Amino acid sequence: MFGMKQSGINAYANVGLETGVVDASPLKLTVMLYEGAITACIHAQQAIGQGDIIKKGECLTKAVSIIDNGLRSSLDKRAGGQIASNLDELYQYMTRTLMQASLRLDVKKVNEIQQLLMELKSAWEALEKTGASRNAPASAPFNTLVSQKAQSIPAVNTNRLAVAGV
Repeated sequence: MFGMKQSGINAYANVGLETGVVDASPLKLTVMLYEGAITACIHAQQAIGQGDIIKKGECLTKAVSIIDNGLRSSLDKRAGGQIASNLDELYQYMTRTLMQASLRLDVKKVNEIQQLLMELKSAWEALEKTGASRNAPASAPFNTLVSQKAQSIPAVNTNRLAVAGV
């Protein structure tokens, strides 16, 4: 009996989510993807702390999937220019780091990626609030944030990976 009530609640929640997705603008959809990846990182950190390896794996797989199959695959490098290239590098870095964190049960690395996702989510939310289009001047702070992150974090770790033979 309890299971039936719970499945009804889940069905209701899924309908609400689906409706939100259908009605969402591209900017809102991007924010929703960030929210999903952030939530998966939070749950992965909790699972690592509890020693729940299966849940950790599920959560990090979900985060990587959202980053690769949602955020990264939606980049239009031709139209997006340098910002799209920088985001692509960041997303690659996030995926590599989460995979390494999974192997090493490294909560700090998962938290690092969670923080990056939160910063980028905030930038997308700011764009959404201004109603900015991809080429609008209001996106300048967003471009700056992405450029700084792409130049500082992936470059250092790419060098480490190259030295390690990855």
